[in-house]
Amino acid sequence: MPDGFCTDCKAYTPIVFDHKAGDTICSECGLVLESRFIDETSEWRTFADESRNKDPNRVGAPSDPLLCGGGLGTLITKIGASCDSSFSSSRVIGQWQKVAQNPDASLINNFKRIGNMADTLGLMETIKNHAKELYKKVTDQNACRGRNLSPIMAACLYYACQEEGLPRTMKEIAMVTQGATKKDIYRAKRLVREKLEIGNKVIHARDLARRYCSNLGLNNLLTKAVLETVKKSEEFDIRRTSTSVLATIIYMITQLSDRKCSLRDIVLSAEVSESTIKGTFKDLHPYASRLIPKWYANEKDIRKLCFP
Repeated sequence: MPDGFCTDCKAYTPIVFDHKAGDTICSECGLVLESRFIDETSEWRTFADESRNKDPNRVGAPSDPLLCGGGLGTLITKIGASCDSSFSSSRVIGQWQKVAQNPDASLINNFKRIGNMADTLGLMETIKNHAKELYKKVTDQNACRGRNLSPIMAACLYYACQEEGLPRTMKEIAMVTQGATKKDIYRAKRLVREKLEIGNKVIHARDLARRYCSNLGLNNLLTKAVLETVKKSEEFDIRRTSTSVLATIIYMITQLSDRKCSLRDIVLSAEVSESTIKGTFKDLHPYASRLIPKWYANEKDIRKLCFP
């Protein structure tokens, strides 16, 4: 039995659920902790003996405030055509079903696609819901008519990540988007930004640093050194992309430690080429002694840094 806090016993005690009365009861003193308890678990009893429907669920999907009527609809099942009258009734019901068809069917399908993209990237539920909300706002302005919807959904997911403080790069978003190129997503980003008046926030290396370090399995000390070096690099005029700078800094920091990270692992994690890291290394190396924290490495070791 699960435990719950009893106000009379003033302690956590085993609790009993009376499903018939809908009460939650303390097993020690008998106090009703909660009345009219609502069982929110799935119902797997079947009520489909007569209709021969094998689906044991008798409830639909959860309500969604972004959908018309909360996403709640009615499905009229067809009657078996055993006689002429039943065949006629089935045809009429089928016609009514088309009339009463969910007007948000297309929107629900696109919400599922956004959810699948977010799941592939391992994003939280809040980001997923935020992306759906942005997409709904764009569609409400009739901005999607005659357009490829894939890049628009990708753009909404991109901005949702930014606004929730967990940005993803365009390359990452493009990898999980089917039927759209990176150029298409850039155009869709401009459309979404104009329609929803979203600020064009630049992704800095510091926004990605913790996630990249975590993906590479770096410990807290190495991660701290990377973060401080990335922050210091923003004071210099280094004309490279944030991912290139971050990947190169991770390479430099790990080369100065006992736990060296292979260049191949960094390339795969940051999704930048080896030649890009090499070029960025040449740009960063002259400033290395001023970028890398003194508590992490001495100047003599920093000067010995070289690219393989």
